[in-house]
Amino acid sequence: MARIYSFPQDHWNWPVDLTHQQGVRAGEMILTGGQVDLTPEGAVRNPRDLEAQCVGAMTYMRILLKDLGSSTSDLVRLVVYFVGAEAEEKAVLAQIAAFIGPDVMPVVNTISLDELCYPDMMIEIEGIAMRGASGETIERECLRDPRLPMLADAYSHVVRCSDMIFVSDMSALGADGCVQNVGDITAQSKTMMENLSAALSLVGADMDDLVKLNTFYLGGGTAEDWAAAAKVRIAYLNEPGPAATGIPVTRFAQDSLCTKIGATAMLNADGSRIEKTYSWPDGHWDWPTHLPFKHGNRCGGMIHVGGQVSMDADANVLVAEDMVSQTRTAMENIQKVLAEFGADLDDVVKVTTFYQGNASAQSLHENLLIRSGSYTAPGPATTGIPMAALAYQGMVIEIEVIAMLDR
Repeated sequence: MARIYSFPQDHWNWPVDLTHQQGVRAGEMILTGGQVDLTPEGAVRNPRDLEAQCVGAMTYMRILLKDLGSSTSDLVRLVVYFVGAEAEEKAVLAQIAAFIGPDVMPVVNTISLDELCYPDMMIEIEGIAMRGASGETIERECLRDPRLPMLADAYSHVVRCSDMIFVSDMSALGADGCVQNVGDITAQSKTMMENLSAALSLVGADMDDLVKLNTFYLGGGTAEDWAAAAKVRIAYLNEPGPAATGIPVTRFAQDSLCTKIGATAMLNADGSRIEKTYSWPDGHWDWPTHLPFKHGNRCGGMIHVGGQVSMDADANVLVAEDMVSQTRTAMENIQKVLAEFGADLDDVVKVTTFYQGNASAQSLHENLLIRSGSYTAPGPATTGIPMAALAYQGMVIEIEVIAMLDR
């Protein structure tokens, strides 16, 4: 599929040379990398100032979308990584809503963190926008349901645009903003999946239309952290299931929340199901418990690859704590999954990396340079997020990608 890559003049940049671009357009899909408040030389602007950095990041996004023949009015999804708690989350969402206006109504996924990739960085925002290949606006449905988790004004629980369906965070947060089943991740997981099913039904979709799930849960980096809740989640899914990424966090913005999930689904405009093909390469790594997820799926021209890691078929972490080795293995695993669809790394348009680390350039660049070197320039848009721990002891990186092929 023909691509347009964007790296506007005087845009923020990393302090190292990379193949990555700030945004990529493939047909009607426009995907941005995480936008931050850095200078073109890679220095953090407005240190520790969440409000000012939010404006800086959204200003960069507006410039980027314009360069790709789009605008903030075409946004269908925003993913917001920020340092702070509930008050900061509310402030940031209100600030973004004021920036894009009340009528855009994208879905939003928020992840509260202790720190981001560079010292004094407070926020990173990535977006997906959709505009017709000839420049026309694409009709969309932006839906809210008062029975679903409380959601800030100016955002939707579900957005349907063409054959794409995007879902805001689903959780055990009640419509009144209170957390249900306080501290019980198993009960909260059931409520979360019920809410996800209800959200999909708003546009005539169901769990079998899912192509990607991103689950965040309270955890410290052991399989036991997620095992019980995972059994609840998979009870709602048929096999073969969607691609998936699961990431432990130290906290959520709302006290007592234990887990949340973001989702993408695909369904034809007439309501008919789109045929999907799935990837599980021979000898590929596996989870310690049988799960219905597949490592990748192709639906139409879009390929989603779930978080790829450095493990073997018996769920053993390979080369524990070694960031360089694990990054190379994760990238090799992505290549294997893509190859089963006749694709390769140069078909990737967006990559998201979760890595064990802190607010340190060294921690990020150790894996970023290897990942970037895997692509032919111009490379995909990218987001890199440091985490206190990942799903298994000794695991230090997990990488997911979206690739696009001709339909």
